[in-house]
Amino acid sequence: AMKTTPSFCLLLSLTTTYHAVAVPSSPEDDDCVIKSSNYINMSYEQDGAEAKEIAKYLPYFPFKGIPKFYDIGGFLEKPEVFQQIVDIFAARYDSIGIDAVAGLDARGFILGPPIALALKKPFIMMRKKGKMPNSISSADYNVEYGKRAGLTVQRDKISKGDRVLIIDDLVAT
Repeated sequence: AMKTTPSFCLLLSLTTTYHAVAVPSSPEDDDCVIKSSNYINMSYEQDGAEAKEIAKYLPYFPFKGIPKFYDIGGFLEKPEVFQQIVDIFAARYDSIGIDAVAGLDARGFILGPPIALALKKPFIMMRKKGKMPNSISSADYNVEYGKRAGLTVQRDKISKGDRVLIIDDLVAT
């Protein structure tokens, strides 16, 4: 059966205690349905030893009003560090029962697919408006340096009740 979703919502922040996944909202409901989980594998601390080691490979520079804009390009040239990042994400989110991994256009497409493969879950592209056929759009949203048009996802990729881990290059923003 083909999955259809009339709308979806976009959750843009994750906290250190609770990690939330957004699931499609119904057309009559303006709010996202968010399921939080505090039973995530915490083998790796958010700002722990591994994060500090990885940070050595993330050069930063001022960009659009962000004093320390970290560039993920630094670890992409280090396969062992890139693999460690994928392993940390996979270990952290393996037990929360997600149905898919989604990546935000465009840097979420770098980290999302290898994390999805490690978790043995499908990968879903979330693209800028006008870039994908047969898609639905989220509302516009704000980032640290301005406003962004909403993102789109293909209609048959997410169904009501699906738990989707959304990946972006969070080190950059």
